[in-house]
Amino acid sequence: MEYIDSLRIFCSVVEARSFTRAADVLGLSAPVVSRAIAGLEKRLGIRLFNRTTRQISLTEAAEQFYDGCVRVLADLDALEEGASMLAREPTGVLRVIAHATASMSRLTPLVASFKRKHPKIDIDVTLAERPVDLVAEGYDVGLLLPFMLTSDTVVTRQVEHIPFTIVASPDYLKQHPAPRHPSDLASHVFVAISPSIRKAELTFRVGHEDVTVPFRFEIASNNAAFNVSMVQRGFGIGCLPSLLVQDDLASGRLVRVLESFKLVGAATELRLAYSSRTLLPAKVRAFIDHTVAFFEALPNNSPSA
Repeated sequence: MEYIDSLRIFCSVVEARSFTRAADVLGLSAPVVSRAIAGLEKRLGIRLFNRTTRQISLTEAAEQFYDGCVRVLADLDALEEGASMLAREPTGVLRVIAHATASMSRLTPLVASFKRKHPKIDIDVTLAERPVDLVAEGYDVGLLLPFMLTSDTVVTRQVEHIPFTIVASPDYLKQHPAPRHPSDLASHVFVAISPSIRKAELTFRVGHEDVTVPFRFEIASNNAAFNVSMVQRGFGIGCLPSLLVQDDLASGRLVRVLESFKLVGAATELRLAYSSRTLLPAKVRAFIDHTVAFFEALPNNSPSA
C-alpha cells in the first residue's frame, strides 16, 4: 500500500508541477510528499525530477514512468470500484447446499421467492445427505441438519425446529395390533433412519420418568422420504419428520401411533450455515436475510439462534 500511495503522490506532483501544490491537493504536508518522492527514487534507482529553486521538471525516465503509473492506478481504481459494486449490489452465482429431504418442501418456495427478488443472482443448488465442509467445498451457504456440519469455523443459526411423529399405515395396523404402550414396540418392526445417523431407540415420557425403548427394524435408510414411502406401503412403523407426514395424516394414508405418549428428544433442526459474520458478499447477505425472514413467516415456526 505504501508503494501505491507513493505512486499516487508522484502523479499528483507531476500534474500539479509543484511539491507544495500536490501536498495541498492531497491534504498532506510538503515534507511527507518530499519523503515519498525520495523513497520512490531510491526504490527505482532513478531521479524523477529536475529541481530548481523555482520549478521542477520531469526527467526523461520519469515521463515514461508517469504514463505507466496513470494506467496502473486507473486499473486499480477500476478493480476497487468493481469489487465495491459486488459488495453493494447482489449479483453473481450463489452456491447453496441443502439437505435433500429436510429442506425440500421449503427450498423450492424459498429459492423461487429469492430469485424473483434478486434476478441478477444465479443460484446453483446441490442436494445432499452427507457431512459437508462448507468452506472447502466452495459453498456460499447451506441449509443443513446438525450431523452435516463438520466445521466449527462456520456460522450457523436454527431456522426451523423439526419434530418427529410415530406413524404407521392402516394396512400395517390391520395385520399388527396397534401398540398401546411404548413397551409394546418390542413386537413391532420399524422402518428406521440408518443407525449411523440415529440410534434404533425411542425415548418416551411415561408418568414422571423418561423411558428409552429399543426397537427392531428390517429396513433402514438415510433418506426420510424413502422411509415415508416404505411406511406408507406397510413395511413397519416409522418415527418420521412431522413435516413429511402431515399431508398423509390429514388424508388418512398414515395414522399416529402412541399419540398419548410424549416423545423425548425426537426432533432435529434445520440450520442456516455460512462461513463468516463479516465482509459477506452482497449475494450471501441477501440470501441470509431472505432465508431468515422466510422461515420466521412460516406458521407455528419459532426458530432460535
